[in-house]
Amino acid sequence: MRIISGKEFAERQKVRQTSNQNEQLDESVLTIIRQVQADGDQALFALTEQFDGARLDQLTVSDKEIEAAWTNVSKDFIHALKTASDHIKAFHEAQKEMSWFLEQTHQKWLGQKVTPIEKVGVYVPGGKAAYPSTVLMNAIPAQIAGVKNLVMTTPPDENGSVSPEVLVAADLAGVKTIYKLGGAQAIAALAYGTESVEKVYKIVGPGNAYVARAKKWVYGDVAIDMIAGPSEICIVAEPSAPPAFVAADLLSQAEHDEDAAAICITTSLATAEAIQKEILKQTAQLERQAIIETSLERHGAIIIADNMDEAINIVNDLAPEHLQLMIDDPHKYTEAVEHAGAIFLGNYSPEALGDYFAGPNHTLPTSGTAKFSSPLGVYDFVKKSSIIQYSETALLQAADMITTLARSEQLTAHANAIQIRKDERFETSKEKS
Repeated sequence: MRIISGKEFAERQKVRQTSNQNEQLDESVLTIIRQVQADGDQALFALTEQFDGARLDQLTVSDKEIEAAWTNVSKDFIHALKTASDHIKAFHEAQKEMSWFLEQTHQKWLGQKVTPIEKVGVYVPGGKAAYPSTVLMNAIPAQIAGVKNLVMTTPPDENGSVSPEVLVAADLAGVKTIYKLGGAQAIAALAYGTESVEKVYKIVGPGNAYVARAKKWVYGDVAIDMIAGPSEICIVAEPSAPPAFVAADLLSQAEHDEDAAAICITTSLATAEAIQKEILKQTAQLERQAIIETSLERHGAIIIADNMDEAINIVNDLAPEHLQLMIDDPHKYTEAVEHAGAIFLGNYSPEALGDYFAGPNHTLPTSGTAKFSSPLGVYDFVKKSSIIQYSETALLQAADMITTLARSEQLTAHANAIQIRKDERFETSKEKS
C-alpha cells in the first residue's frame, strides 16, 4: 500500500477516468431484462441455471426450507442476530415520519400525508457468500415504515438452496415471500413481474455490477434506493491511533472485492510507515489475501496531509462511504465533515461495528454520492402527499394574485379555473341582491 502526499493523491484523482466496460455490461444486462419481460418465469428458470448453476423446480422458498433453516444455524448466531435486530429497530424507529397539518387560519388547511410504499422488493446478494446482516438492514426499516408487501430475492447456490442464515434473518425480519433469484434477472422480475413474481414499486439492496446496472435501467419504471458501487473506507489517523487497528479496518474493506477502496490519511510519516508495516503483516494472515492485495494495489493509499484541515478537505472531496476519525478529539472535526455515508468516531468504533451491530444502516452511498445521498432509512420506504384545502372566502381573497401569476406564464386555462369561481360568486351575490 503506497504512501503518497496529498498533492499526489489529488493529481491521481484527476486522471482517473470512467471505464468503458459499462457499455458491454449494459448490453448483457439489457438482454437479460428483455428476456425476462418477454418470457417471464421461463426466462428466470433458464437464467438461474445459466448463471447460478441451479436447476429449480420453483422460484419461491418454501415454508419447509425456512423451518429447516432455524435448525441449521447455531444458538449463538440466533442470539447475535436477534440482538443486532433489536439495535437496528431501535435506531430506525427514531426515523419514523408522521403526517402533519398546518391550519393557518380557519379558512385554510394545509399539510403533508405520509404513506408507506405498498410493494417493495429487497435484493440480497448470495450464491458463494451469505449476508444476513443485509437482510436486517433492508427489511427492518421497511417494516417500520409500514410496507404491506415486502418480498426478497437472493440467488441460490448450485444445489438450489439459500443460506440458512439468510433465511433465518428474513423470517426474523418479517419477510413472507423469498424468491431464489439473483443478478439482473431478479431486478427485472421485481420491476416488471412474471407469472410467479409480483411487480413491486421500489427495489432496494446491494449487488454486483450486473445488479447495479439493472437497477439503473429499470429506474423510472420502479423506484430504487441507490446505484451502489464498490465499497470504500477512509480513515483519518493521528499518531495516537494504534497502527494495528487502522490496518485491520482498512483490510476489512479491501477484502470485499478487487475494486474496493481503502484510504488512510495521516499527518505523520512515522504513523504512515507503521500502518504500512501492519498491513503487510496482517494481509499475509488473511484468507482473502489475493483479493486484498489487488484491491490495495488498485485503489489503496496512505496519504500524508500537511495538517488536519487538509485531511478533512481530502475527506470531503472523496465523500467516502465509511469514514473513521481515529483521532484524539473526533467530535472537534465531525462538524467539518460535510460528505460521508457513515462517520465512526474514535479507536473503538470500527466500520465492522456499523456493518453488523450498532443500529445505523450499513446500506450507504458510494462513489462520491455521499455528496448528495443518505444512508438507507425508514424515509426510503414512504412517500408523501400534499394536502390543500381553502375555503371559498380564502380562495377569493387570493384569486387576483393567482390569475396574475398564471397569466404571466400564459396559462390562461389556469387563470380561468380561478376566475370562474370568482365570477360565480359575483353572479350569486347579484342574484341575492
